[in-house]
Amino acid sequence: MVTATSTTASTASLLTAAVTSAQNAASTNSAATSSASTDSSSAGTSALSSLTSNFNTFLTLLTTQLKNQDPSSPMSSDTFTSELAQFAGVQQQVDTNTNLTTLISLTQDGQQSSDMSLVGKTATATTSVLPLQNGQANVSFTTGSAEPLAIAVTNSSGTVVKTAELTSSVGANTWTWDGKDDSGSQLADGSYNIGIETMDSSGDTSAVPFQVTGSVTGVDRNGSSIYVQMGASSVDMSDVTSFSDNTSSSSSSSSSSSSSSASSS
Repeated sequence: MVTATSTTASTASLLTAAVTSAQNAASTNSAATSSASTDSSSAGTSALSSLTSNFNTFLTLLTTQLKNQDPSSPMSSDTFTSELAQFAGVQQQVDTNTNLTTLISLTQDGQQSSDMSLVGKTATATTSVLPLQNGQANVSFTTGSAEPLAIAVTNSSGTVVKTAELTSSVGANTWTWDGKDDSGSQLADGSYNIGIETMDSSGDTSAVPFQVTGSVTGVDRNGSSIYVQMGASSVDMSDVTSFSDNTSSSSSSSSSSSSSSASSS
């Protein structure tokens, strides 16, 4: 459970750190989303294109050599046979790479079909991507003592939409965002970014590790990676730590939601 705290000079500094953390997360997540497809698919395509280019170059050189050979001293049958064998080997490599690419794609499609059984479950992930679904987003973290915390939420452009200044309890904590910004306006469901910072007795700030939870609405393949969709949010499968049946958790997080409302008033 977390409780609201009043704003002081030290908490203002802590809040600034949380805002910076959330904005950095927005920048990182935006860049990762835009580059994932290009980076993951271009490597295999580039390799196959290079091999095909070598194949075509080899064929051109061989035919040019045959056209321009000295009629009085033609290429020996052994040399010609050797070069034809090399030609056949390159062609076989091209065909093998093409077939392997198809096989990998079919395997990934089968994995994606299997993962579709996850739709409807609750996913817990270690990511700064915060899915707002049905006007609610949930975050969990653990602290070793009662610590001052600052939480900042940004939209995909890095604009801060929600901040909270809280004090954690010892052990497991949850924070539920009701989807309202700092002015009390309800925001649309979508993908947001979050940063959580704490401050020690010396005034030094540090990031608090956290996890987000959301309801799985789909599974998508982007290149060689599998992504779990939670509403408008897309999270790499490798960042997901667990799946569970989608059960209501409103009773366990209601106190955190109330604290959030108090801190923003």
